[in-house]
Formats: sequence, structure tokens, C-alpha cells
Amino acid sequence: MNIGLFSGSFNPIHKGHIALAEYIRNHANIDEVWFVVTPRNPLKEDHQLIDERHRLNMVQLAIKGRDGLKVSDVEMNMPKPSYTVNTFKKLSACYPEHRFYLIIGTDNMLSFHLWKDYQYILEHYPILVYPRGKSDVPVTYPSMQLIHAPLYPISSTQIREMIKHHEDISEWVTPEVMDYIQQMQLYTD
Repeated sequence: MNIGLFSGSFNPIHKGHIALAEYIRNHANIDEVWFVVTPRNPLKEDHQLIDERHRLNMVQLAIKGRDGLKVSDVEMNMPKPSYTVNTFKKLSACYPEHRFYLIIGTDNMLSFHLWKDYQYILEHYPILVYPRGKSDVPVTYPSMQLIHAPLYPISSTQIREMIKHHEDISEWVTPEVMDYIQQMQLYTD
């Protein structure tokens, strides 16, 4: 099976994440997309990052019942910070029958050369690159393929700001995620 690994903070997951995963699954020869909730990105400092279990729960709620979308907690039990190369090695060892693909945005592609053992990733795993923000850059590595997925005009950062200002987020997150955020009183301070 071809598995696309979509790693992220998902702080919180929103409809754009889901639409992107479904687009990639339907247009890039991918059988399943696994959302890999990252406890802490080694290249980002995010003071608004909520507990990884809350983020994992929201991803599970958001994709429940959606064919070909799954959530992975593989990085929850790995040393922090988690590095993509270690995640790929672990999953490849656990699931040798699968072929894993990395899904990243053009913004991450710009800093890909800073990733731990990025050359190993390039040599062993195909990479699917989707447009993100205004980062319109050419694909620079042979193992990378540009996916012309439509952009969703929202980010998790914007959603957190909306929550902080008591604005309606129902257009951007699933009802289940919105209920969870409200019940757990997330992103309010």
C-alpha cells in the first residue's frame, strides 16, 4: 500500500488539512493518508502548542469515518523532539509491506535542507509537495513531486486567534473539533 505521511502540529486540525489529505489521496496514487501528530517540531518554537493528546484527539474526531484517512500516534512514544527520518525508519520497520511518502508544504521545502538526515529521506522516500501560503518555489529534488492541491484560506494560527477573540470558527473546523475545543476550553488564554 502507498501511504502518505502528513505530519504536523494540527494545533488545531482544520478543514484545510482534511481537504488536502483527501485531494492527495484521490490524485497522487496514495491509498491512505496518515496524520502524524508531532509532539514538538524541532525547527519551530510554538508557545501556543497545546498538549499532544488533545491534538491527537481532535485529529481522530475530525477524520472519523473518512475513507483512507487515519491518525498515527507513532511520534508520541519517540524521543522528543521527533525527527521525520526516525519516524520513517520506525514505520518502515513496523510496516515493511507499505511504501511511505512524505507530504510537505512548499514552506517546509524551503527549509528541507535543515532537516535531520534530509538526504536519507530524499534517497529512500518519495516526497509530495503541496502549495502553502505564498511560497511558490520550484521543486528542487528529483524525489519530490509537486501536487497542485487547492489552497484553503485558513491556518491553525488564525483559528487560535479567532477563538481568543470569541469569533465563530464553525466554517473552518468540523463540528466535532469545535465541540471538543469548547468542552476542553482550549486556546482561550
